[in-house]
Amino acid sequence: MIINGEYRRTIWVKDGDSRLIQTFDQRLFPHEVKIIDVKTSEEAGIAIKDMIVRGAPLIGAMAAYGIYLAAVEFSGDDIITYLNERKDFLNETRPTAINLSWALNEQFNAIQGITSKSAIIEALLNGANKIVEDDVETCRMIGQHGLQIIEEIAADKPGEVVNILTHCNAGWLACIDWGTATSPIYQAHQKGIKVHVWVDETRPRSQGANLTSFELNEQGVPHTLITDNTGGHLMQHNLVDMVIVGTDRTTRSGDVANKIGTYLKALAANDNHVPFYVALPSSTIDWEIRDGVKEIPIEMRSADEVKYVFGKGKNGVESVLICPLTTPAANYGFDVTPARLVTGLITEKGVCAASEEGLISQFPEQKR
Repeated sequence: MIINGEYRRTIWVKDGDSRLIQTFDQRLFPHEVKIIDVKTSEEAGIAIKDMIVRGAPLIGAMAAYGIYLAAVEFSGDDIITYLNERKDFLNETRPTAINLSWALNEQFNAIQGITSKSAIIEALLNGANKIVEDDVETCRMIGQHGLQIIEEIAADKPGEVVNILTHCNAGWLACIDWGTATSPIYQAHQKGIKVHVWVDETRPRSQGANLTSFELNEQGVPHTLITDNTGGHLMQHNLVDMVIVGTDRTTRSGDVANKIGTYLKALAANDNHVPFYVALPSSTIDWEIRDGVKEIPIEMRSADEVKYVFGKGKNGVESVLICPLTTPAANYGFDVTPARLVTGLITEKGVCAASEEGLISQFPEQKR
């Protein structure tokens, strides 16, 4: 996507130095565009845990490069034992997003039977690069399939704007390029379809306000920032044509875990007969579980994220306390939207029902 008029991805290997991974510090958007260096597996884990990078596909990519850097930094005799230790460390940084463990498993599959350190390093670098390139194409295809939905809505209201509501950031910044929920929007905009996006601010980290708004602004897509509780009102007044969100983990039955507040949007959409779509790469499907409410681990994050807000003040980007200092706060990172509230799942293979049958129709190799 475009940032400051230049095409950029969200993570890359530095030209001329294959042992240096670079990415943006997403905590500073939209006020500052800062590139950071990741040189060790420890730094990769910190980048994931501290939300320097966030979004399921990007977390997976950083984890893949993190295990590659672990191989680079190892100097002992038993590299496989060390890589397994680093795998456990990286897996613990963010428990909800399945892409993290998926990417690490892909990397370990890539080095099966390899014993020399140099060959392991080469295989892990190639594996991480492949995960990145595959994600770009996956997100592009999600956009192609989602575009058809937007085109159908636009055909039903010729000449009018298609109003789309999204939650959190499932965009370019959450992936490598295109995004998941934003990919259909970007492709519709590029095709000349009149689209407008209602952007939930998405407290407490404000990924909608900070990241989605930044992206849409850079791409020239019309949008309006709203408080998290506004969506239902807009739907009641026929100001939303469709909702499209991303997901960090999807069960084989079609339940989806996404940023906290997604479930409430799905309920409002259902009550107002507004189609509610979830865009996801197949790497975010957890084929081992069926009941998302009972089986998906929900990350509990720091209370400070709720009690403080970040913004640009006279002294630059700073935090401000918004409640009594001694007030306790609960910070559930995600909620689960049951499949019954999801109109359809948009994957790289097409649009399907949010059900085991729907997903198996696209991925028959997962049938049991």
